[in-house]
Amino acid sequence: MSDTSITELLGDASAGDGVAREQLYRLVYAHLRKLAHSQRSKWVGNETMGTTALVNELYIKLSGSASFESRAHFFATASRALRQILVNYAEQQNRQKRGADQVRISFDDIEIGTEINVYELLALDEAIRELESDYPRRARVLEARLFGGLSVEETAAALGISTATVKRDWRLVRAWLAQQDESD
Repeated sequence: MSDTSITELLGDASAGDGVAREQLYRLVYAHLRKLAHSQRSKWVGNETMGTTALVNELYIKLSGSASFESRAHFFATASRALRQILVNYAEQQNRQKRGADQVRISFDDIEIGTEINVYELLALDEAIRELESDYPRRARVLEARLFGGLSVEETAAALGISTATVKRDWRLVRAWLAQQDESD
């Protein structure tokens, strides 16, 4: 999957080219499915939203988005959209359970690729929202790394910043999350 072909197809699809939209869908579907499966496999508990449902909802959400500047911008937006879908789903599950079995979580336990339950996801989303208010770029780095599964290099490309900045922001975000644990 070349960056150039996806970027060109994104531009053509944004301009209303239906053929480009179909080609784009075929090119990115496998990657979006892998991303959705990765996120879905981390969920502990309720299994009602499967990978296929998640990737389809993600694709629908992305289809309604404004134009994308590049492949990196598309996947950064996909990371954010995936977070929103998962949080909405977690909120729905939480409402159904009415907070039963709620436990205090430690952000130290949340790593890229680890399992996460509804309460952890909601607490993480709340922390990201708080981080966003003061440090929006750091929140995007956290989102891209954790929800998008993007590497340092991919995150840098997606956000238009250097890898050194991503590494620094990632360290600061981890420290900030640890501080949030201590203040709870």
